[in-house]
Amino acid sequence: MKQSDGSSEKNGDAAVLGVGSRLATGPSAELVKTAFAHELAGQLALFRGMSLADLAHTVMLVEAGVIPSAEGASLLGALLALHEYPCDFTPTPESGDLYTNREAWLAARTPAVGWFGAGRARRESTTTGYRITVRSCLLAFAMALIKVGTSLTERADEHRATLMADYTYLQPAQPTTFGHYLLTFAYPLLRDLERLQALYTRTNLSPAGCGSVNGSRLPQDRHRLAELLGFDGLIQHARDAMWQADGPIETLSVVVASLVNLDRLAEDLQIFATAEFDLVELDEGNSRASVIMPQKKNPYALTYVRGAANELTGALAAAAALGRTPSGQVDNRVFAYGDVPHALETASGVAILMAGVLNGLRFNAPVAAARLASGFATATDLAETITLETGLDFRTAHRIVGRLVREAMQANRTIRDLTPADLDAVARTMLNRPLHPSENAFAQALDPAAAVAARQGIGGAAPEPLSAMLSECRAALDTYATWREKAVARTVAAEEKLLHRAQELCGG
Repeated sequence: MKQSDGSSEKNGDAAVLGVGSRLATGPSAELVKTAFAHELAGQLALFRGMSLADLAHTVMLVEAGVIPSAEGASLLGALLALHEYPCDFTPTPESGDLYTNREAWLAARTPAVGWFGAGRARRESTTTGYRITVRSCLLAFAMALIKVGTSLTERADEHRATLMADYTYLQPAQPTTFGHYLLTFAYPLLRDLERLQALYTRTNLSPAGCGSVNGSRLPQDRHRLAELLGFDGLIQHARDAMWQADGPIETLSVVVASLVNLDRLAEDLQIFATAEFDLVELDEGNSRASVIMPQKKNPYALTYVRGAANELTGALAAAAALGRTPSGQVDNRVFAYGDVPHALETASGVAILMAGVLNGLRFNAPVAAARLASGFATATDLAETITLETGLDFRTAHRIVGRLVREAMQANRTIRDLTPADLDAVARTMLNRPLHPSENAFAQALDPAAAVAARQGIGGAAPEPLSAMLSECRAALDTYATWREKAVARTVAAEEKLLHRAQELCGG
């Protein structure tokens, strides 16, 4: 720790922390234990990104002739050694943030460390490292979402003809198939991927070479920096590049939207897995036993999805609150460095978990079919059949069928017990005349399979539109998978070229 009597200037970290220049003493114990410790813990995830940023900055300045070749070679050699995260690199809050910890390690190994901060603030290294880290996390999250989408389409295809009642307000609504139900969640996922791709485009822009807030007197080739780091372009305005608050908010918004979509499926499945519904059962690998109640098989994976969605919704609110500062304030940066990569890592884990849940999920088709056959989910089809057969307006037909269902339920009858005569009896009461539906039309209206087959419109549950949607989803997932693979290849290639160039300049 630094001493208040000024002896801290003898410490190897003194120059790094600013002691002996603007500040006469080192940081207080309270500052180290709180702000420094929190900031460093959040930045540890940025190590590799910051390392690449530092290497690229040094390479660019050597190429520009700003750093002499001998000193540049020495500094690059030390940076390459640090890039491997050597066992003797042990960052501590006593040495400040990750940048100053890195600088302290370099200072002990090369006298060329004085060139390390030429033409930039520590903010540039951390900001650039943050963007490199986040873009990598975004591509990992894209892969996880693609896995969920693949699981959804595969299981939907498998259950394209598996009958069940669709539910609204947790009440049986209309006949559908489990396959059509599952595709409900594929299209939001495709929108999530679309948002993520657009976010990646905005994230993969270089802030490097901006000096502190408005450029630098030292000649800096920003396009060369972007090339070395695999960015697709530049953030044009230097001050904007260093102090953006909307990036973390947008990133967490995309994450939360995705997790809310996954949570809606998870919440449905948790309800469907209850003994009362008995429609699905989770694989044992995604369940947890009770330590006190031997009969229980808790759908623990699904509760984790909900908890993660709740946690990251809070992180989004925090990011928005932290962004509400004067334009050159540090709040939104210090906390975002740790929170955003953590959120993306958590979200990727949730998506992969949901893919596993779907792959191992068992659907209780006999129970679903029996419940559908004995319920009143085909009531709408009966009302529509009356309209088509008799020309009666739909609202009147709706009221007639509603009364027919009420009287059947009061008499403890199921829909399978109803006959055209029952319908005519209700019609006489309400219209003073029978409807005389044909036996065949009446039977078809109450047949769940026939009801599903009749839903031929775009987006319907019938085999033809369902097949079209499955093909559409698969094609879209393939497109996003190709985009992701190319983006990963570009960043990997840029990193390899950067390391090779650094080795060349240091004589390696």
